[in-house]
Amino acid sequence: MLEGFYEKELSGSPIDKKTAIRLLGFIKPYRYLFALTIFLLLMTALLQIAGPYLIKLAIDNHITPGKSEGLLYIVLLYGLVILFEFIIRYFQGYYTEYLGQKIMYDMRMDIFKHIQKLPMSYFDRNPVGRTMTRVTTDVQSLNEMLSSGIVTLFGDLFMITGIMGIMLALNWKLSLVTFSVLILLAAATFIFRLKVRTAFRSIRTKISNINSFLQEAINGIITTKLFNRQGKNVREFEKLNREYMDENLKTILYYSVFFPAVVLISSTAVALVIWYGGGQVVRNALSLGTLVAFIQYVEKFFHPISDLSEKFGILQEAIAASERIFKLLDQKPSIISPDDPIRIEKVRGNIKFRNVWFAYDGDNYVLKDISFDLNSGQSMAFVGATGSGKTSIINLMNRFYDIQKGRILLDDIDIKKFNLQDLRRHIGVVMQDVFLFSGTVLENIRLGNKDISPDTVIEASRYVNAHKFIERLPGNYGFEVKERGQILSVGQRQLIAFARALVFNPEVLLVLDEATSSIDSEIEAFIQDALSKIMKNRTTIIIAHRLSTIKNADRIIVLSHGRIVEEGSHRHLLKAGGIYHKLYKYQYQLQK
Repeated sequence: MLEGFYEKELSGSPIDKKTAIRLLGFIKPYRYLFALTIFLLLMTALLQIAGPYLIKLAIDNHITPGKSEGLLYIVLLYGLVILFEFIIRYFQGYYTEYLGQKIMYDMRMDIFKHIQKLPMSYFDRNPVGRTMTRVTTDVQSLNEMLSSGIVTLFGDLFMITGIMGIMLALNWKLSLVTFSVLILLAAATFIFRLKVRTAFRSIRTKISNINSFLQEAINGIITTKLFNRQGKNVREFEKLNREYMDENLKTILYYSVFFPAVVLISSTAVALVIWYGGGQVVRNALSLGTLVAFIQYVEKFFHPISDLSEKFGILQEAIAASERIFKLLDQKPSIISPDDPIRIEKVRGNIKFRNVWFAYDGDNYVLKDISFDLNSGQSMAFVGATGSGKTSIINLMNRFYDIQKGRILLDDIDIKKFNLQDLRRHIGVVMQDVFLFSGTVLENIRLGNKDISPDTVIEASRYVNAHKFIERLPGNYGFEVKERGQILSVGQRQLIAFARALVFNPEVLLVLDEATSSIDSEIEAFIQDALSKIMKNRTTIIIAHRLSTIKNADRIIVLSHGRIVEEGSHRHLLKAGGIYHKLYKYQYQLQK
C-alpha cells in the first residue's frame, strides 16, 4: 500500500469547549423534544427515589408496630409508583431513540452535503472508505452520545443528587459511612477514564483504515486476481483486522475490570451500612425501616454512578468520532462560486488559455505557460505521452482545480467569475471510464433530470447509435444498471455517455482520455459516427492516444512535460516531422 493510505491517530487531548458546543448544536433544532426527554427522565428518577421511602414507611409505621391499618394504601401507592415508572420509561425510551435517529439523520445529511462541495484535491488525498467511515460509523458513535449519553446524564445526576439528599435527611451519620467508599470509586473511575479515552480514539482510526483498505481491495479485485495478489491482500487485511480486534479487546478488558470493581465497592458500601446501621438498630438509635431504605438507596446510588462511567465510555468514543467528523467538516471548499457570479443562459463556446501554470502539489507543475485559443464550433485535440498534462486541461476547464498562474476564459470571461453549476452546465464530458449509477439506463442518461423526457432520451440514443443495443437489453431503457454497468461493454457504456452528453445539450464538449479505446471495430465505427454528430456546432476538446480519432480536428496541440511543443492540423504536423509525426508513424506500424 502507498504511504499515507492509512489514517493517523489524532491527538489524545480531551474534548474542548468549542467541540462540545458544536456537538450540542445538533440538538438545538430538537431542543423541545430534548427537554421533554429530560423531564421524563427526572420523573423516572423521582419515582425510583420514592419506592424505598414507601417501604420505610410501611416497615416503621405498620409492620414493626403491628398496625395493619393503612398498610394497604402504602402497598397500592407503591404499585402505582411502579406502574407510572413503567409508563414513563416507555415514553422516555421511545422519545430518546427518536431524538437520536433525527440527530443522526441531520448529521449524515450535513456531512454528505459538505462532501459534495469538497474539491477534487480532497478525494485525491483521502480514500473513499475513510470518508464512508465518517458518514456511518462515526455518526453512529455521536448519535449514542447525543441521544442516550447526554439525555440520560441528566437523569443519572438527578438520581445521585436526590438519593444523597434523602439519605442525609434520613441519617447523616449513616450517609457519611456510605459515602466513605466514594474515594475508591473516584480512583477507579479516573484510571478507567484514562484507559478508555486512548482505546476508543485508536478504535476509530483502526476501523477507518479497514474501510479504506476494503474499498480499495474490492475496487481493484481484477488487478488482484490478474497478479495473484490475494495472499498479500489477505495478510495485510489480517494485520488491520487484528489491530482493530486488539484495540477492542483492550476496551473489553477495561470494562471487565471496572464494572466488577464498581460492584465490589457498592457491596462494600452495603456491608458498611449493615454493620454500622445494624448496630444502630440494635441500640434503638435507628429504625429498621430506615436501615432497609438505606440498603436499597445504596444499591440505587451506585447504579447511576456505574451508568455514568459507561456513558463516559460512550463520550470518549464520541470524542474520537467528533474529532474526525469535524476535521472533515472543517475542510474548506477551495473551489467555490463567486459572491456575485456572471450568469449567462447560453455561451458561444470561445475558449482561451492565457499563460496557464498548474500544479496538483506545490511547485511540481504539470502545465507550464500554456496558451491557446479555440473558437466557437471548432475542435481541438491534445496529444502527448502519459503525464504530459492532457487530462489536466479537462480538469481545469471544469474548474475541478484552480490554476496557480494565468487565466482561463470562456467567451472572454474568466471562468472563476461563473457560478460553478452554470459553468459545468455548459460543458459536456465523455469520460474514459464511463461511470454508470445504480438505476435504469433511462435514468443514467438523463441523470434524474425529469425535465428531459423519455422521448428526448430515445431520440438522442438513436442519434449516437446507442438505441440499437439498448433495445436488446431486458427491459431496454428500463434495464437496471448494477455494479457500475460492468455487464455492458466499454463501447456500450461510452455510447451511453454520448447520449448523456447530448440530452443536456452543452455548448462545449470535452472527450476525455482515450474515450474511443478498448472497443471492437463495429462499436468504434458507431462511436466515430456519434462523435462526429455530437461535435457539430459545438466547441470540442478531444484527448486521445489513438491519433485516428483526432486527425479531422481543426487543430492539434502536442504536449510534452507540460509544455506545448507543436501545434497545427494533422497534415501540417505530419509534414513537420516532429513528435506528432513519430507518434503517428509508430501507431501506423502497430496497426499493420
